[in-house]
Amino acid sequence: MSSLEVGTAVEEPRSPSTLEFSPMPQDDTSGFSKFREDLPTPSTERGHPLSPADTDIELSILPALPPEDGDASRNETALAPVDGGWRAWSFLLASAIVEAFVWSLPFAYGIFLTAYLQEPKLASQPNASTLLPLIGTLSSGIIYCSGPLVYPFISYYPQSRRHFMWLGTLLCFLSLLISSYVINIQILVLLQGATYALGGSMVYAPCISYMSEWFVRRRGLANGLLFCGSAAGGLVMPFILPPLLQAYGPFLTLRILAVAILILMIPCLVFIKPRLPEARVHGPTRRAEGSSRDMWLKNWTWWTLIIANTVQGFGYFVPQLWLPTFAAALSLSGTASSLSLALLNGSQALGPLLVGALSDHFTPWPLALTTAILSALCTVVLWGAVGNVAGLLVFSATYGVVAGGWSTLWSGFVRSITKDDPSVSMSLSGFLMLSRGLGNVLCSPVSTHLTSLTSTVSTTRNKKTGFDIEGGRFERLIVYVSLCYAGAALVAFIGWTGEKMIAKRQRL
Repeated sequence: MSSLEVGTAVEEPRSPSTLEFSPMPQDDTSGFSKFREDLPTPSTERGHPLSPADTDIELSILPALPPEDGDASRNETALAPVDGGWRAWSFLLASAIVEAFVWSLPFAYGIFLTAYLQEPKLASQPNASTLLPLIGTLSSGIIYCSGPLVYPFISYYPQSRRHFMWLGTLLCFLSLLISSYVINIQILVLLQGATYALGGSMVYAPCISYMSEWFVRRRGLANGLLFCGSAAGGLVMPFILPPLLQAYGPFLTLRILAVAILILMIPCLVFIKPRLPEARVHGPTRRAEGSSRDMWLKNWTWWTLIIANTVQGFGYFVPQLWLPTFAAALSLSGTASSLSLALLNGSQALGPLLVGALSDHFTPWPLALTTAILSALCTVVLWGAVGNVAGLLVFSATYGVVAGGWSTLWSGFVRSITKDDPSVSMSLSGFLMLSRGLGNVLCSPVSTHLTSLTSTVSTTRNKKTGFDIEGGRFERLIVYVSLCYAGAALVAFIGWTGEKMIAKRQRL
């Protein structure tokens, strides 16, 4: 960020849209004090003073008046409005479309897996049943777990963000295009799994970085709208991919998707731009970096959040993985099974919107506690105790609403920890992605092991619930998911209580 030169106004006629400053004596600070008082920032409205690390970003979010004729020579830039306006909303829409493409393919890989296993050229290779499922886990896992590397990098080198997006789009396109000509499974894992994920990370991370420039007071709602992209992609893909795979096969379908990504994502990149001039945006200084590092490493809220986020992640992805299998155990048709998965993905678009809007007005800990409790109740009652066709459909429609908004709380937590320092906020977001990614990667082996254990369900029970399906195969799985959310709720309650105790101690 460019620093604001402190001084007094030059006594000459000037345009009302700009102010010029000249040096003033060191002992005269009244002019700057008055300037600071007249222009409130989100930090002062939140009740904490500006620190040296976040002075520039806070002052930069104040919308500038449009320059008048003849003002171009004054070397001043009129910034676009924050929290609204055409440029902010077009950025958000384009970012949501990018998110839909980046995440929908890994999340919908189960449909591709079925087609791959039915392809003789792939299924006949050694270890095909082991390596092919690895593609979906690897692609989503790398996008999540690369956060601690990609996010700090672009915060230290913010001018690289635009280059990252274009290079990432090219990698996504080439990985799918070349995969469509590959028969060797190991190369397919490397391309569609690892290379696509690397490109997706490079496209997705700048969208998160630019968000703090375009939205401040409405950032929770903006994040909710952004995360709706992946839910929308998950809603549409189950209806698009099966007809394409049936008509053209997996390899030609990959080429169609590669071309679609290139055609649809390139126009979006035109609108995903920084609000602040990139020539004046710099990475953190040594002084600011050191103070911010000490601040979040010693912050009790941060470590409580990491624990809650990790526990919640271990349970969140299990229903997405096992609902189609559970629907097949209920002897549902393919259409009804796709409907349950579509309801789950579609409801996940409502959760981020609801929780994101609420996070702009309430502190994140009580929201985290509420969503975790509702997710646990929804799982144990609708999926477990009811467990029939109606219960499955209601669970699919409800689970995404109550559990899908968890990630939108990250910005509220991180903002309170870092005092809106953009560089440290990006680094912490990367670590939150990693902790959630652990659940995404490990939920498959953990849940598979749980379904293979001997059930405790009595075979003489007459009433059939979700716990009883297929001799109790899903009983431990449902209990596991419920316990994960109960654990996240307990940690959130501890975090909320501790936050109130610290605030009370500071007021004394």
